[in-house]
Order: sequence, then C-alpha cells, then structure tokens
Amino acid sequence: MKSTKNTYVSKLVNDLKPSGIRRFFDLAAGMEGVISLGVGEPDFVTPWHVRESAISSLERGFTSYTPNAGLLELREEIANYMYNEFNVQYSPKDEIIVTVGASSAIDIAMRTILDPGDEVIVVEPCFVSYVPMVELAGGVAVQVQALKENDFKILPDQLEAVITDKTKAIMLCSPNNPTGTMLSKHELEEIALLAQKYDLLIVADEIYAELSYDEDYTSMAALEGMKERTILVSGFSKGFAMTGWRLGFVCSPPEISNAMLKVHQYSLMCASTMAQYAAIEALRNGRPEVDEMVKSYRRRRNYIVSSFNEIGLECHNPGGAFYAFPSIKSTGLSSQEFAEQLLMKEGVAVVPGDVFGASGEGHIRCSYATSLEQLQEAVKRIKHFIDNL
Repeated sequence: MKSTKNTYVSKLVNDLKPSGIRRFFDLAAGMEGVISLGVGEPDFVTPWHVRESAISSLERGFTSYTPNAGLLELREEIANYMYNEFNVQYSPKDEIIVTVGASSAIDIAMRTILDPGDEVIVVEPCFVSYVPMVELAGGVAVQVQALKENDFKILPDQLEAVITDKTKAIMLCSPNNPTGTMLSKHELEEIALLAQKYDLLIVADEIYAELSYDEDYTSMAALEGMKERTILVSGFSKGFAMTGWRLGFVCSPPEISNAMLKVHQYSLMCASTMAQYAAIEALRNGRPEVDEMVKSYRRRRNYIVSSFNEIGLECHNPGGAFYAFPSIKSTGLSSQEFAEQLLMKEGVAVVPGDVFGASGEGHIRCSYATSLEQLQEAVKRIKHFIDNL
C-alpha cells in the first residue's frame, strides 16, 4: 500500500546535515596509498595490561549488566582520578555517570537540561556533533566564532553579547577540536564569572584534558564556585587510547546527575561491562603510557606546526589535543576545494575547516596522531600540491 505521507522521517532529523568529516572518510576509502590526517583518534594501541583486564573480566564471567550509572568501583576510580589530576572532588555515588563515550554524555546532558527554545552558546570552531545534539534536544544553538587573530580563543565580551533570557548554558571544549587551542586558567576564570553573573551552566568537554603540552591543565569545575554549575564531560578515548571501547563519563551536581541518569537508563541502560573493567585498570596503572603518548604528540606537534609555517600555511601553535589547524587562505582555494584536490592529487586526507563552523573556513584540520614518518611524507606531498597550484 502506497503511503500518503511525504516521509516517515521527522523534519528535525531530515534537516540535519550529515557529518562533513564522514564525507572525506568515504572519499578516501578504497584509495591506495592515502595518508590520513583526518581521523581524530590516537595511533597508539590500548596498552596490553588494560586489554588484559577486559579479557580477564570475560574469563571470570562478568558479562551481566552493570548499574545504570556504571560500576561503583569504576566511579570511585574516576572520583580519585579527578581529584588527584585536576583538583576537583566528586561523589562516586551521585555525581558521576559512566557513559557510552563522551558523545553520549553530551547527548544526555542536552536532553536533561533543555526545554524547547532554550539556547546554548556553542563556541566554534567546534566538534561537528555539538550543534546537532543541541537541536535534537529541542534547543537552539547560538554559535559564536573564536577567531584566528585571537589564536581561536573565545573572548568574554563575545559571549556576553549573545546572552539572552533564554540562554541556559555555554558549551566549551578545551583543548579544542579542531584547533587544539587550550584556554588558560585566567581565561577560564573570565568565562566562569560570566556564568555566575547570568546564572548559566557550563558544559565543559574535557575529553582532551590529558593531552596538554605547554602548561598544566585547568578544569572548569575546579574553579571557585563552578563545580555546582559545570557539567564536565570526559572519557577514555583520547588520553588513554581507548576510542573503540566507547567509554566516557559525565560529572555534575547531584540534581543534574540524578536527572541525567533517568535519560541514560532509558536510552542506553549502561556502558559495556568489559570496557568498564578495562577503564578501572587504565585509571589505576595507565598513567605512564599516557605520559609517553603526550611526549610523542608534543614532538609531532612541534614538527608539523613548524613545517606548515615553513611551506607557507600559517599555523598557530596548539596547546593541546592532537590537531593542527593551518590556514590555507594563501592558496586561494576554499577549505572544501583544498581538501578534495589534495586528496585526489596527492593522496593526503585532511578535514576542511568549514565543517566545524563558519569560522573554520579557510583552514584545514590535520591530526598528528600518526607516525612522524607519515607526517613527514604528508608534509612533502602537501608542499608539492601547493607548489603546483
């Protein structure tokens, strides 16, 4: 029987744009000899002792559901870790939820705090899922551009200019994806004062907190008066090289945490049991490997940033994460044109900057989470591409 409906898909979902990152992965798939600087994940394998912990949990028959909020043992380790590393104290029983990656933590946070029409200020360039997750929760994403001339750091007066009586939260990611920019303690304090002045929440994506290179990392929740108005999102994917395990966590005040738990239990039940046992081991004994990865990323960052500047692609020095965000404006090409032609002509996959917001136009995101040898070959190919434009 033929349907009289135009579509069974909701208008909201139908109007969502597909991920711009995924498009370039699809283009590169099947091409031989491609060097990918597009994937936002470590090139390191999860350390053996962490994998072994997951295997051991299976051998011991730990294959049942865990509590909705996650294993209490894991939440206790997260609480210890957050206190020891970032000087912020959380109760494992009612302020921490273990999630299926950091993305699901942001999703349940948006669905918990937003009523239809509520506004969330989203600092861009930003991860491609932030705006859609706000919109899927019925909110309105108000995008504010962190500009290149400020090293992609958002200024307090930019935020204050767009605050309205409908503003519920400000969403930040530091170190940032895609720019690698990390906000200093003083810069975070200025934003914190705004949140307090206008009674706003801060949704702080701190998934790259372990990957800081030039100064100690400051958590928004550790600032005076900010724990009670911060939803802190983090996880194990980036710092602990556990992307495929899909394990994150979210820390927040009890009132918000208990409300998020309702959304979490109805939509996801709980995170993978074996992944949770692996995470316990990572938190207890994985810091040496994290430190070694950070040393390697710092060397790669220094190489790729200096190399981009030498070949004429102006690039600021990112303070964290594992992304460089060079300007390609000197070539006269748009971000999309540059990325497509570079892939087809030289076999180097990068992500066009405009997929991360309008302020990303004229840039490309290059992940240096790959070997130094691959980075050297990629730079050689990019230089050849530029020289032959």
